[in-house]
Amino acid sequence: MTKKLIAGNWKMNGGLDANQALVLELLAGIGQPACDVAVCPPAPYLGQVQLLLAGSKAVELGAQDVSRHESGAYTGDVSAAMLKDFGVRYCIVGHSERRQHQAESDVHVALKVQRALAAGITPIVCVGETLREREEGMTEFIVKRQLSAVVHLNGHCISEIVVAYEPVWAIGTGQTATPSQAQQVHAVLRAQLKAATEHAERVRILYGGSMNAANAAELLAQPDIDGGLIGGASLKAPDFLKIVAAAG
Repeated sequence: MTKKLIAGNWKMNGGLDANQALVLELLAGIGQPACDVAVCPPAPYLGQVQLLLAGSKAVELGAQDVSRHESGAYTGDVSAAMLKDFGVRYCIVGHSERRQHQAESDVHVALKVQRALAAGITPIVCVGETLREREEGMTEFIVKRQLSAVVHLNGHCISEIVVAYEPVWAIGTGQTATPSQAQQVHAVLRAQLKAATEHAERVRILYGGSMNAANAAELLAQPDIDGGLIGGASLKAPDFLKIVAAAG
């Protein structure tokens, strides 16, 4: 059975003092988790968090984004090679906030996945539908389209990715998909992966829509939910540690 993965997405939050306090509290309370754990700070703090995590085998470093370009005149972009220099193990790719605010297309996301994989970084590929798309019965079509673009470009190594289902209507809203709603979409994604690779069982599918300390255990008990991509709760060490414990 594949270990579950709990990844904390700090989004555009944090500061030098706050980061240090959060990471030290996590390390003090995490012990030897039964699942894999990662934290994804904003890019300017990767060096700081790398140093704070040095020597710890319990928590790995993740990033929130990566450029689809290898190098060059792309002001503000951060390449996969740069992330690798900081010991980044995971990288969130195609988060709905970037799809919405930075107009990232399915093709852009697929290219970013390609760059991460080439650098030996595991991409956490986000897919999910808006409230309107769900109400119009388009959930399955949307998530399959988003994942299909990634499979099409990276099919030879698709078993090396992580997928995160994040219903857009449940991100930062306090709303959460019910365990059965989440499981239904995860099962669709699992079937799509099985059609793409004989190693589909290696691919962990995380739930990323307002998972918190109160609902984590029930969500993580679903057969096709292999962990969580945690937003707000990852900024509170006690809450994040409860989610990690629920994944054990």
